[in-house]
Amino acid sequence: MIIMPVKEGENIERALKKFKRKYERTGVLKELRRRQYFTKPSVAKREAMQHAVYVEHMHSEEE
Repeated sequence: MIIMPVKEGENIERALKKFKRKYERTGVLKELRRRQYFTKPSVAKREAMQHAVYVEHMHSEEE
């Protein structure tokens, strides 16, 4: 549970912005989307390897 202390006289828009930023950092929404469907461990491992190859390829092009 996220607790956002609001100071006396603080702008509600600023407090809402702080809340949204804090909520995003917790990763709740990202975890929820990840859990919506099951990914087999072999598929997850393959995707991670493909991503690593892609990132390595991108870094080698920069130099």
